[in-house]
Amino acid sequence: MKTTQKIQLCTRPDQALEEMTVATTNLQNVPSVAATVVDDNATPDNHRSNIPDPEVSEHTIRRRFTASYKLRILALADQCSQSGQLGELLRKEGLYSSNLTRWRKQRQLGILRSLSDNKRGRNKIDNSPLNNVIADLQKEIKILQDKLRKTEIIINVQKKISEILEMEMFTTGRLS
Repeated sequence: MKTTQKIQLCTRPDQALEEMTVATTNLQNVPSVAATVVDDNATPDNHRSNIPDPEVSEHTIRRRFTASYKLRILALADQCSQSGQLGELLRKEGLYSSNLTRWRKQRQLGILRSLSDNKRGRNKIDNSPLNNVIADLQKEIKILQDKLRKTEIIINVQKKISEILEMEMFTTGRLS
């Protein structure tokens, strides 16, 4: 009696499962690998959920590395002394040698130390009551400085007018 069965083959434990339909009288015709018989009418098993989704997302997410992470990786890279240790580190972390080159230049220029634990964006404003008082006093100081500047200009103009009038008084002998 010939039957049609769906068989999932896995040649290595880390390899994705492959499905194939085999028409056999017994399972001895299947190559000598681990085989699992799957019934077509059965509900999906848990082992199917382990298969990675073949869909690729439209937008890749760019990785961002913190300054502390960069410094830690550079310290580990500096400790690599034997052949192949650096490549192993890069593979383990999923990095390229160009990352190390760029990060070493940043470390040499002191950029990494200056960036450590700094958050981007505006600085938070402390909303304490003293800050409001200080802001009001600074406004008042600015207003008073403007008034002072105007009065100094007026005083200088008055001095010049008095000097001109004194010159006229001496030349004509009388005050107009």
